[in-house]
Amino acid sequence: MTVRLSSALAAGLLAAGSIASATTAVAAPGPDNVVVKGKDPRIVGGTLAKTADAPWAIVLTNPVSPSPNDQWCGATLVKANKIVTAAHCLTQPVNTYTAIQGRDDLKVKNGKTSKISKVWKDPLYGKEPGHDVAVLTLAKPFTGVPVLALETSEAADVEGAKAVVYGWGNTQGTGPEEVFQKVDAPVLGDAYCSDVYAENDYVAKGEICGGFKEGGKDSCQGDSGGPLVLNGRLFGVVSWGIGCAEAGHPGVYAEVATYAKALQAQIARK
Repeated sequence: MTVRLSSALAAGLLAAGSIASATTAVAAPGPDNVVVKGKDPRIVGGTLAKTADAPWAIVLTNPVSPSPNDQWCGATLVKANKIVTAAHCLTQPVNTYTAIQGRDDLKVKNGKTSKISKVWKDPLYGKEPGHDVAVLTLAKPFTGVPVLALETSEAADVEGAKAVVYGWGNTQGTGPEEVFQKVDAPVLGDAYCSDVYAENDYVAKGEICGGFKEGGKDSCQGDSGGPLVLNGRLFGVVSWGIGCAEAGHPGVYAEVATYAKALQAQIARK
């Protein structure tokens, strides 16, 4: 399983023999290097996007990342001082993460920045499949920045729904690296992922199966924790997959509606 952290991290973890067959989008000691989401760490087959059009899109950096600009994971601003990301991204001390808003190109040092003051991870993450969600509290709120509302209805997870995923992750040569991009990730339905990921603990009630059966477009390493957006709401969180944009191996996203009550409780806290 591939956790979609940064590719450099993932490479390091693989070399150390610490990554399972599936990959997340986490980096190697961080989220994009952990192959949980079975993909490369960045958007593959997407198009350039602007944070001005998606101001709630956040990039998390960490100095242990092997990426040139410390890229670690993605996240979503849901309140001025709260961001939602993937639990698998949080492998380092809380004071080592920096959240950045409004930076299209990670090589350009613009936008708002904040350290993280508090971390909440779903307490069942790592104890049973799924639950790959977390809420981080910003030390310096991103006041005045539009936020993204949570999807609270599981009925939104319908085959054919046209979702879009955003991130700064690996493009596998289909676009510039560490530059904000987006790609379509239509919902394929729980039955399909339950079949193709029968040996990888796909959770029908708690995860979303999105992408293209033929491959070619997908989130990848470095995109872990980032937003899957549907109808102007945070529909999913980039979680894991096998490889990136491979035929028969779509992306898997934590289903926000399943965890909405727990997320809302954390978002409401100071």
